[in-house]
Amino acid sequence: MKTALAILRKDLLLELRTLETLPAMALFSITTFVIFHFGLNRPTVEGQTAAGVLTVTLLFAGILGVNRLFVAEREQGGFDAFLLAPVDRSAMLLAKATALFLFLAVLEVIAVPAFGLLLLGPSLGPPLPSLIAVLALADLGIAVIGTLVSALAVQTRARDVIGPVIGLPLLIPALIATARAIGPLLGSGGPAPLPGKWLLILALYDVVFALVAYAVFDFLLED
Repeated sequence: MKTALAILRKDLLLELRTLETLPAMALFSITTFVIFHFGLNRPTVEGQTAAGVLTVTLLFAGILGVNRLFVAEREQGGFDAFLLAPVDRSAMLLAKATALFLFLAVLEVIAVPAFGLLLLGPSLGPPLPSLIAVLALADLGIAVIGTLVSALAVQTRARDVIGPVIGLPLLIPALIATARAIGPLLGSGGPAPLPGKWLLILALYDVVFALVAYAVFDFLLED
C-alpha cells in the first residue's frame, strides 16, 4: 500500500505541475458537447439520447487520459526502476487505476455541468445522486481497463493507436450498461428509478476485469 500511495502521489503531483492530461480531457468533452449542440440541430436532448451523448463523450475524453497514463514511466525509465525495486508489482496497477479514476472524477465535475448547460433538457438536480453512482461504477471499469491497456500499449511504437483499438472493444459492455442505466434518469418527465439490472451488469463487469487485471498485470509489466 505504501508503494501504491507513493506512485499515486507522484502521478498527481506530476499532473498538477504539468497539466498535460486533465485540461485536454475537459476541453475535448466541452468541445464535443458544443458539436452535438449544433450537429443534432436540437436545442436540448433528453432520455436515452442524452445518456448516449454523455456516455460516449466521457468515454472518449477518458481515452486521452489512458494514452498518457504510463508515458512518464516509459520516457524517464520508471519501468526499469520499478522492476528493480523489491516491491509488489500490483502496487503500480492500484496506483495507476486510482489516478485514472480521480482524473475521470475531476473530468466529470467539469463536463457534467457543461452537459446540463449546453444540451440537457430536464433539470440536472433531481437525478444527480443516482447519476453520480452510475458514473462512479463506470469510472471504475474504465480505470481498470485503461490501466491494463495503457501498460500494454506504452511498450509499442504506436501507443496512441493501440490503446483505443484494444481498449474500446473491451469497454463496450461498460458503455452499454452505463448508457442504459443513465437513460431513465434523464427522461423529460423526471428521473425514473435506477434500473437494477444494468447496475448489476456494470458492477459485475468491474469485478471481473479487476480480477483479470490483477492476475495478468505482473506478467504484462515484466514483458
